[in-house]
Amino acid sequence: MRLYDQRTGQAQELPPGRVLRIQLLEGAGHRALVVTDLLRRTGERAGREVHVACSPDLVVDDRDLTDYNVQPFEVLDWDAPPPRADLYIASSTDVDVDAHWMLVPQESGDWRTAMADAGMDALAARLAMLEVPYRDPLELTAARYMTAAGRLDAWRSLVAGWARSPGRPMDREYARKAEQALTDDLDGPSALAVLDEIAADPDVPPGAKLETFIHLDLTLALGLVAAIGT
Repeated sequence: MRLYDQRTGQAQELPPGRVLRIQLLEGAGHRALVVTDLLRRTGERAGREVHVACSPDLVVDDRDLTDYNVQPFEVLDWDAPPPRADLYIASSTDVDVDAHWMLVPQESGDWRTAMADAGMDALAARLAMLEVPYRDPLELTAARYMTAAGRLDAWRSLVAGWARSPGRPMDREYARKAEQALTDDLDGPSALAVLDEIAADPDVPPGAKLETFIHLDLTLALGLVAAIGT
């Protein structure tokens, strides 16, 4: 996997090995948590054992991360020295680590109001966060949130329709294309664009579209099967 290293200003391979250790630094925003979860899933898909640790201030009652399909992190003990990580993730440039680290700027905007008005679909917010390259600033406005919610609903409707078709193996070429995008500096927008490509391709049978969407959603974690059977 290649990820941008703030120290060098270029994308670099992560340290090799079976285990990858990641630490979220203090002050990380929701977006950093979602990006870290995507990174962990991508690493696990590539066959690595990924451990993510964070400070206690990132796990509080008003951040129910399960709503965003963020898997639980290991919470560090304030009284014990933190283990050395292979990669550090921060939401500001106030970082003092001598190791590979990546910046995920905290999102801004009034998206929480839109979430409440639309029935609290946190996975639409997850999608909106992944639609923008993780190193770019993100103003997550109500309009951007609602656009993402519409895109997510459209995908879910397609998946529900494909589920009524005969089963077919997934399209490995499309799956590989999305996975390669994620392993190349965690290019979420390009991986998401592959879903649109699959959906629009008349040469891919509905059953194969279904299986490919399900396969990729194990990494993207957008709840694409939510409308099946409704």
